[in-house]
Amino acid sequence: MKLTSLRLISKDIKAAVEFYEQAIGLSARWYTEDFAELSADSITIAIGSTQTMKMFSEGLTDFAGTKSIIIEFLVKNVDEEYERIKNIASEIIQEPTTMPWGNRSLLFCDPDGNMINFFTPVSAEAVKKFS
Repeated sequence: MKLTSLRLISKDIKAAVEFYEQAIGLSARWYTEDFAELSADSITIAIGSTQTMKMFSEGLTDFAGTKSIIIEFLVKNVDEEYERIKNIASEIIQEPTTMPWGNRSLLFCDPDGNMINFFTPVSAEAVKKFS
C-alpha cells in the first residue's frame, strides 16, 4: 500500500488552491472547476469543492476545517517561512517554536481552517531522522 495523496474539501476552492500555491510554492493542475491537485515529490495535495462530495453521498456536504489533523511540511528554515506565511495565513496558531522532540515548528491555518505545520529539524536527533 502506498499513500499517494491527501484530499482537502473546500467551501471556496479557488481561494484554497491559491493559498496552497503561495504557501508551498507549487502550481496547481486543474482537472475541473471543482478539483485541482498540487503534486510534490512525496505526496499530492488534492483540493475539491464541496460539490465533489455530492458524488459520494448527499449527506457529505457540511464541511469545516478540522483541528484534529495537521498537514506537515519539512522546510529548510521555518523562521524564514514564517516571514512569508504570516501575510497569507488566515490564522497563526503558533509562531516558530522549538518543540521538545527537536523540531522548530510553525503552526497555522489554511482558508478553510485546516492546520498546517511547517517544521525544521534543529536537534541532532531530529536532523539525523530527516537526513
